[in-house]
Amino acid sequence: MPDSSRTAHALSVPGARLYYERGGTGPLLLLIGSPMDSSGFTPLAGVLSDRYTVITYDPRGTGSSTSEDTDQDVTPELQADDVYRLLTELGGEPADVFGSSGGAVVGLALVTAHPGQVRTLVAHEPPVIELLPDREQRRAEIGDIYDTYGTDGPDKAMQKFMAHAGLGNPAALDESGPRWEPSPAQIARMRASTGHFLAHLIRPTTSYQPDIQALQAASTRILVGAGNTSRGQLAHRTAVALATELGTPVIEFPGDHGGFLALPEQFGRELDQVLTRTA
Repeated sequence: MPDSSRTAHALSVPGARLYYERGGTGPLLLLIGSPMDSSGFTPLAGVLSDRYTVITYDPRGTGSSTSEDTDQDVTPELQADDVYRLLTELGGEPADVFGSSGGAVVGLALVTAHPGQVRTLVAHEPPVIELLPDREQRRAEIGDIYDTYGTDGPDKAMQKFMAHAGLGNPAALDESGPRWEPSPAQIARMRASTGHFLAHLIRPTTSYQPDIQALQAASTRILVGAGNTSRGQLAHRTAVALATELGTPVIEFPGDHGGFLALPEQFGRELDQVLTRTA
């Protein structure tokens, strides 16, 4: 449930009903994750609400959002259409978008389909493994994770996913900063969405091929971010690969893949500076 400073809403879209929250004043800023639901952005939204009208939402089939077809794969393009309909409901004016992880992939799909809808996209560590030189190996690992989920269940599959992503391996990471440690309530929400992630999100998200030419031609200002303590993690590598393809520098954000959770004040200040900086 939202805190007292935010209001809860629902929007019907084709095949789903989306839960979203709104709070703050100022330019419209949408925070999106996948498979993470809106609750993961609560600390960051609180930091930014004095400067932005901050919108967070639960992707279809996640959190408090429903999906009519529970056997349907949820592609970045489908999620981007949901986000486009949400922004239209909010008035249709161009918005700033911060997307993290799978949410950053959705942001790329949104800009590709509706470039006029997004003023600035900050894509934080999108797992676009198709841009990596070892993409065949990474594809095979994703396939194995998916198969493991079907044969051995979510716990073993998630163990493989964590290894694949380079998460939970202190030897591979920069130890200089704090990391996010989820609360028991957050762990419960994540576990509730694990099956949906493994069955219907992980393959379409990681197989997404960014249309570099369309992104470069878009009116949207596209910025690629990566954590300053996430070197060694897969999503840091893919962020660097995307920035290289776009011909833009990587913007360092505080913390690791979940830096906005562990360090919301510092992360929020950096995001505000990035959004207000002259292009």
